[in-house]
Amino acid sequence: MHDGTPTAPPTAAVADAALRLGVDARLVPVALRPVLPVAPLVGRARPVTHLGSVDVLLETIDEASPGDVLVIDNGGRLDEACVGDLMVLEAERAGLAAMVVWGLHRDTAQLREIGLPVFSLGTCPFGPRRVPPAGRRMRSAFLDGVGVGEDDHVFADDDGVLVVASDRVDEVVELAREIQRTETAQAERMRAGTSLREQLDFTGYRARQAADPELTLRRHLQERGGAIEV
Repeated sequence: MHDGTPTAPPTAAVADAALRLGVDARLVPVALRPVLPVAPLVGRARPVTHLGSVDVLLETIDEASPGDVLVIDNGGRLDEACVGDLMVLEAERAGLAAMVVWGLHRDTAQLREIGLPVFSLGTCPFGPRRVPPAGRRMRSAFLDGVGVGEDDHVFADDDGVLVVASDRVDEVVELAREIQRTETAQAERMRAGTSLREQLDFTGYRARQAADPELTLRRHLQERGGAIEV
């Protein structure tokens, strides 16, 4: 990614790595879906609470760095779209990596052409019809209770969106890549004719478990020095 942000592994590997490390990986509501298929990405969060006017969104983009992820809290509203083609194009032109919207978007055809990854709850032809208050932007977002601050990084792909504290990102990415390499090697061996059961010595595991019902597959693999990405 831009500006020193690490290249993203898949969110599934990030989730597994965070679990093994005891790192809090906050799952953004799974109702948020990408407008287009999304390759794995990661960027520093640039959160903002939307109050009905684009000024706070423009202010956030203005202060963002290339590779950041714009996270917009529109309260999960289903009666208005808070972003459309102009705002998404502005973010894309500024070099942002993606946009995550706790709310709706519009101008879907144009968003597909722009190509910036956008996650939202869906579409609505109406923009905001309320009178917004004046003021500077709120530098935080809550996505159905999931807090996102400027000290967070956002991981995203077709499987969803995860939020991880920035000071734990490097170790999570390192382990996630290791997990991904292991799983890729397992898949390659399967395609070459060695089943996953053979790779994991599943026959041996079942024999051992018959004598020790408390034995788990994970412990079996750890004790034989095998891969545990199952």
